[in-house]
Amino acid sequence: MKKSIFIVLIGLSILAIGCGGGGGEQAGTTTQKAKPQAQAQVKQAALPKGDPVRGKELYTQSCSACHGPDAKGIPGLGKDLTTSQFAMNLSDAELLDYIKKGRSTDDPLNTTGVAMPPKGGNPSLTDKDIMDIIAYIRTLEHKG
Repeated sequence: MKKSIFIVLIGLSILAIGCGGGGGEQAGTTTQKAKPQAQAQVKQAALPKGDPVRGKELYTQSCSACHGPDAKGIPGLGKDLTTSQFAMNLSDAELLDYIKKGRSTDDPLNTTGVAMPPKGGNPSLTDKDIMDIIAYIRTLEHKG
């Protein structure tokens, strides 16, 4: 009986060591790094494609009061969206999230001292509406 228990314990020990992978931290790190990237790809793929024509109409209604009719900004209110490195460097998913949340006056990244209200102050905007606005803004960006 003791011999059987001993053999089972040895077998379980070998199995545990074999399943451990020997890499310990390195294997876990690779998995952790891959997850956010995969999640970002899934999130980006799940976004509806924006319609820039509809986006222009929605932009005029919800964004132009601060960012101007041509998206070149209004001093002391909204930034120029045609040259905004901030907007250009964000993915559509990140820009959607930013527009939905807005930016308070006490945010360290707020350079105008004026708050950007969530959804540009239009709570009725849906994610699809905002994606249309983003599609329109992307047509105006001057990269360079």
